[in-house]
Amino acid sequence: MRCMIGLLGTGGYAREVMPVLQAFLEEHRPKSLQGMQIEIYFLESKPITTLVNDVKVLNWQDFIASHADRKYFNVAIADSKIREQFAIEGTARGLIPLSIYSPSALSLTHNEIESGAILSPFSMITANAKIGKFFHANIYSYVAHDCVIGDYVTFAPNVHCNGNVIVEDHAYIGTGALLKQGTKDKPLRIGRGAVVGMGAVVTKDVAAGVTVVGNPAKELVRTG
Repeated sequence: MRCMIGLLGTGGYAREVMPVLQAFLEEHRPKSLQGMQIEIYFLESKPITTLVNDVKVLNWQDFIASHADRKYFNVAIADSKIREQFAIEGTARGLIPLSIYSPSALSLTHNEIESGAILSPFSMITANAKIGKFFHANIYSYVAHDCVIGDYVTFAPNVHCNGNVIVEDHAYIGTGALLKQGTKDKPLRIGRGAVVGMGAVVTKDVAAGVTVVGNPAKELVRTG
């Protein structure tokens, strides 16, 4: 049986994820893919080259229209709105979301992780966390116990998300940011579409759509 797997994007993050995908298929191939002839591609809406890092690049629409027994996809694009658009279109056109877990990533116990997640090397989900669709956990990031992560959330490298934190849909957590532990009765909440800047230490709730920076994190006020 022929199986095609497409990874959307050819930018820096996609090029980092591709070898993770290859290692994932070699070391922890899901049962649904066992015994299948697998072809892996980068996907772009308007390819400007046919080969990136020795992997073929296909047009997104050509991939959708191609003939295979099964077609899987994931979206390695940081912009969460674009990620959502491709995720919705791909699923609607019959493609199957494929979660990608690095062999060094860990999901310890009783976690619920929806489809399309990418867990990069040395990332970790600890216990009793709930993770939404097409979540990105970049290298060395973790989600601790009892956290709830929404859909299309992005964790940049080395994000520290401690227990009882709620991160709503489309939020972006920057490199090295630390989200203070909440409590069961009063979880720390990062609102929908909020941005937490690089290295920020978040000790209080962040409202939807707000950007916070610094230690302790405060709303970024733009002047001029």
